[in-house]
Amino acid sequence: MVLGFNHNLMYKGEVFHVQTEDSGVTNPHIITLLYRGGVIISSKKTSYSDILRMDNLDVVVEELMKEQHKEMMRRLKAGEFDEKAFSFEAKLIENYEIPLLAPEANPVADIFSSSSSSGSASKSDVSLLFELPQQTAKKDVASQEKESAPSDKDSKVVNLDETILSFFGTNEK
Repeated sequence: MVLGFNHNLMYKGEVFHVQTEDSGVTNPHIITLLYRGGVIISSKKTSYSDILRMDNLDVVVEELMKEQHKEMMRRLKAGEFDEKAFSFEAKLIENYEIPLLAPEANPVADIFSSSSSSGSASKSDVSLLFELPQQTAKKDVASQEKESAPSDKDSKVVNLDETILSFFGTNEK
C-alpha cells in the first residue's frame, strides 16, 4: 500500500509542492494538496468508500492516487491556479530570524524578598505567605523598566536554522 506522493515543481520561477495521501480504509479518502511557500493553493478530496469491498483495493487506490496527483500537476501547468498562487508574496521560513527576549523578573522572589517595611525578617516563613507584597512607587517602577529594557546593542537576533540545529542536533554519526 502506498501512503502518498510528494513532488516539488518549478513553475513560472516558483517552487510548488504537490502532496497526495491516502487516509486509509477506516477513513477512505484520497487528499491532494497544492502548496506555494507553505500556503495551500488548492485541495482535492476524493472518497473511495464505495469500492472498499474490491479484491485488489490497494492497486485501485494507488491508481486513483496517481491520477489525482497528476491531475493537480496538470491543472497547475495549465495556469488554473495562477491568480490565486501569485496574489501573495511567498516568504521563505528558513530566512526568518527570531529575536532573543530579555528574561522576565521573578515575581515570587519579589514577594518573598528579605527587605520589608514591617520587619518581616523576624517573622516565620508561614506568616510571609499572608503578607501583601511591598508596593513600589510608580516612579521607581518606570525607572526600573527603563533600566532593564534591552538596548539595541544588547539585543541579539538568532537564525532559525541555527536554533533548530542546536535543538535537534545534526545527522552526523
